[in-house]
Amino acid sequence: MVVSLLWISGAICLAGMLLPAPALGAQDSRNCPPAVEPLTADQLQAAVVHARDRGLLWRITRDGRASYLYGTLHVGKAAWMMPGPMVRHALEQTDTTALELDPLDGQVQRDIAATIAARPATNLPAALQARLAMLWDQQCLPIAALDSGPVELHAFTLMFMIGRRDGFDPAYGTEVMLAALAHDAGRAVVSLETAASQLNALLARDAAEAQEIVQEALDDLEADRPRDVLRKSARVWEAADLAAFDRYREWCGCYKSELDRRLMKRVLEDRNPGLAQRIDALHSEGRRIFAAVGTMHMVGPSGLPALLAQRGYRVERLR
Repeated sequence: MVVSLLWISGAICLAGMLLPAPALGAQDSRNCPPAVEPLTADQLQAAVVHARDRGLLWRITRDGRASYLYGTLHVGKAAWMMPGPMVRHALEQTDTTALELDPLDGQVQRDIAATIAARPATNLPAALQARLAMLWDQQCLPIAALDSGPVELHAFTLMFMIGRRDGFDPAYGTEVMLAALAHDAGRAVVSLETAASQLNALLARDAAEAQEIVQEALDDLEADRPRDVLRKSARVWEAADLAAFDRYREWCGCYKSELDRRLMKRVLEDRNPGLAQRIDALHSEGRRIFAAVGTMHMVGPSGLPALLAQRGYRVERLR
């Protein structure tokens, strides 16, 4: 299945970022991925110099004003931490950055932590817990973090952390970059969802589903399938290959089981109407919105470009 977890939303990335950082010492014998460090001035300058457009971009126009839709990737690389000229121009034409959740909003972080803490504990069978702990340790994540929080969240976190050896990390995700730029520039930043509503869509409905999520996630991780999907996802996102995204069911490995199909419906199709309504409401207030949402929310007849066209917007694909 659970290559489908790679498509799951920004709250899980943010929840993963709330984990305590691993304590890596000089004698650590594990093959740990490089730790994320604040970008240096030289790295930032290089990112500016070499910035180029990545991801998909649409302009939506109604009531004499243009807003924009931008499909994001929830993990990224340090070299991607500056927008390219087309995305930068769209940002300059707008006054509000709208994200699924603002990852730099302290209240959002507190709400995520409170929602996670309120979830009832799920006890995994001993053999499954041991497999989870082994993979957790292999990713150099702090073992103590497994003592709290929903077990399916631990599976989600592992899915996002497997790309770190290839240079991908949630700390470099598109939303983090856009939120940092907006806050630094004094732009308005709004969350299109609440932490509770997003997590309630993402996390298991009951203990049986939670165990099923962990089981299928570990099966995929042990077979190293998610890493290949993440690499392809990054390639097609970087190239803004909408045709490849339209065919994602052929290569994502995310519709293989009934659990896959339930999760994908909950995290994509069921959330899209609310995201479209919130974007429409902000635009209708007179704002010019740069709405940055996970790319899979943009695909197909239930994606945001299609839903906003139904609300009377003229929708133009720019990239």
